[in-house]
Amino acid sequence: MAPVVAAASDVATSDEQLVSRVIASGDTEAFERLVERHQSRVRNWLRQLTGNHAQADDLAQDTFIRAWTHIDSFSGAGKFASWLMKIAYNIFLLERRKNARNRRLTESLSYEMLDEQRADAAPGTLSMDLAKALRLLGDEERAVLVLCYAHGYSHAEIAVIAELPLGTVKSHIRRGGAKLRERFHMEEFA
Repeated sequence: MAPVVAAASDVATSDEQLVSRVIASGDTEAFERLVERHQSRVRNWLRQLTGNHAQADDLAQDTFIRAWTHIDSFSGAGKFASWLMKIAYNIFLLERRKNARNRRLTESLSYEMLDEQRADAAPGTLSMDLAKALRLLGDEERAVLVLCYAHGYSHAEIAVIAELPLGTVKSHIRRGGAKLRERFHMEEFA
Protein backbone atom coordinates (compact mmCIF):
# COMPACT_ATOMS: atom_id res chain seq x y z
CA MET A 1 0.00 0.00 0.00
CA ALA A 2 2.89 2.40 0.70
CA PRO A 3 4.10 2.49 -2.95
CA VAL A 4 0.66 3.70 -4.09
CA VAL A 5 0.79 6.57 -1.58
CA ALA A 6 4.32 7.47 -2.73
CA ALA A 7 3.20 7.48 -6.35
CA ALA A 8 0.27 9.76 -5.50
CA SER A 9 2.59 12.15 -3.64
CA ASP A 10 4.92 12.21 -6.68
CA VAL A 11 2.06 13.51 -8.80
CA ALA A 12 1.18 16.12 -6.19
CA THR A 13 4.78 17.36 -5.99
CA SER A 14 5.25 20.27 -8.38
CA ASP A 15 8.24 20.72 -10.64
CA GLU A 16 9.24 23.78 -8.62
CA GLN A 17 9.21 21.77 -5.38
CA LEU A 18 11.41 19.10 -6.99
CA VAL A 19 13.79 21.76 -8.33
CA SER A 20 14.01 23.29 -4.86
CA ARG A 21 14.98 19.90 -3.41
CA VAL A 22 17.64 19.43 -6.09
CA ILE A 23 19.11 22.89 -5.51
CA ALA A 24 18.95 22.66 -1.70
CA SER A 25 20.43 19.22 -1.24
CA GLY A 26 21.45 17.79 -4.62
CA ASP A 27 18.53 15.35 -4.39
CA THR A 28 19.11 12.99 -7.34
CA GLU A 29 15.76 11.24 -6.85
CA ALA A 30 13.95 14.55 -7.27
CA PHE A 31 15.89 15.20 -10.46
CA GLU A 32 15.09 11.70 -11.72
CA ARG A 33 11.40 12.50 -11.27
CA LEU A 34 11.85 15.69 -13.30
CA VAL A 35 13.55 13.70 -16.06
CA GLU A 36 10.78 11.09 -16.04
CA ARG A 37 8.13 13.80 -16.32
CA HIS A 38 9.75 15.70 -19.18
CA GLN A 39 11.94 13.31 -21.18
CA SER A 40 9.25 12.28 -23.67
CA ARG A 41 8.34 15.86 -24.50
CA VAL A 42 11.99 16.90 -24.90
CA ARG A 43 12.89 13.87 -27.04
CA ASN A 44 9.83 14.19 -29.27
CA TRP A 45 10.47 17.87 -29.91
CA LEU A 46 14.12 17.27 -30.70
CA ARG A 47 13.10 14.46 -33.06
CA GLN A 48 10.85 16.90 -34.87
CA LEU A 49 13.69 19.42 -35.11
CA THR A 50 16.40 17.01 -36.23
CA GLY A 51 14.43 14.38 -38.10
CA ASN A 52 16.86 11.87 -36.62
CA HIS A 53 15.89 9.70 -33.63
CA ALA A 54 19.44 8.85 -32.55
CA GLN A 55 20.61 12.46 -32.74
CA ALA A 56 17.51 13.63 -30.89
CA ASP A 57 18.16 11.12 -28.10
CA ASP A 58 21.76 12.31 -27.81
CA LEU A 59 20.65 15.94 -27.68
CA ALA A 60 17.99 15.09 -25.09
CA GLN A 61 20.63 13.45 -22.94
CA ASP A 62 22.81 16.55 -23.28
CA THR A 63 19.79 18.66 -22.32
CA PHE A 64 19.28 16.81 -19.04
CA ILE A 65 22.99 16.86 -18.24
CA ARG A 66 23.06 20.62 -18.76
CA ALA A 67 19.86 21.01 -16.72
CA TRP A 68 21.45 19.06 -13.85
CA THR A 69 24.65 21.10 -13.92
CA HIS A 70 22.86 24.46 -14.23
CA ILE A 71 19.69 23.83 -12.25
CA ASP A 72 20.60 26.59 -9.82
CA SER A 73 20.08 29.07 -12.69
CA PHE A 74 16.37 28.21 -12.84
CA SER A 75 14.81 31.31 -11.30
CA GLY A 76 11.28 29.98 -10.96
CA ALA A 77 9.95 32.96 -12.94
CA GLY A 78 8.46 30.63 -15.55
CA LYS A 79 7.64 26.97 -15.82
CA PHE A 80 10.42 24.43 -15.40
CA ALA A 81 9.24 22.72 -18.60
CA SER A 82 9.78 25.93 -20.57
CA TRP A 83 13.24 26.41 -19.09
CA LEU A 84 14.09 22.83 -20.02
CA MET A 85 12.82 23.22 -23.59
CA LYS A 86 14.93 26.37 -23.95
CA ILE A 87 18.00 24.37 -22.96
CA ALA A 88 17.05 21.68 -25.49
CA TYR A 89 16.66 24.25 -28.25
CA ASN A 90 19.98 25.91 -27.46
CA ILE A 91 21.71 22.53 -27.58
CA PHE A 92 20.01 21.82 -30.92
CA LEU A 93 21.25 25.16 -32.29
CA LEU A 94 24.80 24.49 -31.11
CA GLU A 95 24.74 21.08 -32.80
CA ARG A 96 23.38 22.61 -36.01
CA ARG A 97 26.16 25.24 -36.03
CA LYS A 98 28.74 22.52 -35.45
CA ASN A 99 27.33 20.54 -38.39
CA ALA A 100 27.43 23.67 -40.58
CA ARG A 101 31.11 24.16 -39.69
CA ASN A 102 31.76 20.52 -40.60
CA ARG A 103 29.97 21.02 -43.94
CA ARG A 104 32.08 24.09 -44.70
CA LEU A 105 35.23 22.14 -43.85
CA THR A 106 34.18 19.31 -46.15
CA GLU A 107 33.47 21.78 -48.95
CA SER A 108 36.84 23.42 -48.37
CA LEU A 109 38.57 20.04 -48.63
CA SER A 110 36.58 19.32 -51.78
CA TYR A 111 37.78 22.54 -53.40
CA GLU A 112 41.39 21.70 -52.48
CA MET A 113 41.02 18.24 -54.02
CA LEU A 114 39.47 19.76 -57.14
CA ASP A 115 42.39 22.19 -57.50
CA GLU A 116 44.85 19.29 -57.19
CA GLN A 117 42.86 17.27 -59.71
CA ARG A 118 42.91 20.18 -62.19
CA ALA A 119 46.65 20.67 -61.68
CA ASP A 120 47.32 16.98 -62.39
CA ALA A 121 44.92 16.74 -65.34
CA ALA A 122 46.30 16.46 -68.84
CA PRO A 123 45.55 19.42 -71.11
CA GLY A 124 42.07 19.15 -72.60
CA THR A 125 40.86 16.65 -69.95
CA LEU A 126 37.45 17.42 -68.56
CA SER A 127 37.46 17.58 -64.80
CA MET A 128 34.29 17.39 -62.78
CA ASP A 129 33.42 20.06 -60.25
CA LEU A 130 33.80 17.86 -57.20
CA ALA A 131 32.42 20.36 -54.73
CA LYS A 132 29.23 20.67 -56.79
CA ALA A 133 28.89 16.90 -56.98
CA LEU A 134 29.37 16.46 -53.25
CA ARG A 135 26.61 18.98 -52.51
CA LEU A 136 24.16 16.49 -54.05
CA LEU A 137 24.81 14.14 -51.15
CA GLY A 138 23.55 14.20 -47.59
CA ASP A 139 25.95 15.24 -44.84
CA GLU A 140 26.78 11.70 -43.72
CA GLU A 141 27.09 10.36 -47.29
CA ARG A 142 29.42 13.20 -48.21
CA ALA A 143 31.59 12.75 -45.12
CA VAL A 144 31.85 8.99 -45.63
CA LEU A 145 32.68 9.27 -49.35
CA VAL A 146 35.35 11.92 -48.72
CA LEU A 147 36.91 9.77 -46.00
CA CYS A 148 36.85 6.72 -48.28
CA TYR A 149 37.91 8.09 -51.67
CA ALA A 150 39.85 11.24 -50.81
CA HIS A 151 41.59 10.02 -47.68
CA GLY A 152 41.71 6.26 -48.30
CA TYR A 153 40.16 5.08 -45.04
CA SER A 154 38.70 1.58 -44.90
CA HIS A 155 35.01 1.10 -44.17
CA ALA A 156 35.83 -0.10 -40.65
CA GLU A 157 38.01 2.95 -39.98
CA ILE A 158 35.27 5.26 -41.24
CA ALA A 159 32.77 3.57 -38.92
CA VAL A 160 35.02 4.46 -35.97
CA ILE A 161 35.74 8.00 -37.17
CA ALA A 162 32.12 8.84 -38.01
CA GLU A 163 30.71 6.87 -35.07
CA LEU A 164 28.37 5.01 -37.43
CA PRO A 165 27.61 1.30 -37.70
CA LEU A 166 29.69 -0.47 -40.35
CA GLY A 167 26.57 -1.37 -42.34
CA THR A 168 25.50 2.29 -42.40
CA VAL A 169 28.94 3.31 -43.68
CA LYS A 170 28.72 0.74 -46.46
CA SER A 171 25.20 1.88 -47.35
CA HIS A 172 26.29 5.53 -47.48
CA ILE A 173 29.20 4.66 -49.76
CA ARG A 174 27.00 2.56 -52.02
CA ARG A 175 24.14 5.08 -52.20
CA GLY A 176 26.40 8.13 -52.42
CA GLY A 177 28.47 6.53 -55.16
CA ALA A 178 25.31 5.60 -57.04
CA LYS A 179 24.03 9.18 -56.85
CA LEU A 180 27.33 10.49 -58.22
CA ARG A 181 27.47 7.86 -60.97
CA GLU A 182 23.89 8.60 -61.98
CA ARG A 183 24.43 12.34 -62.06
CA PHE A 184 27.89 12.45 -63.58
CA HIS A 185 28.29 9.00 -65.20
CA MET A 186 31.46 8.35 -63.23
CA GLU A 187 33.08 4.92 -63.27
CA GLU A 188 35.54 5.66 -60.42
CA PHE A 189 32.91 5.15 -57.72
CA ALA A 190 31.83 1.72 -58.99
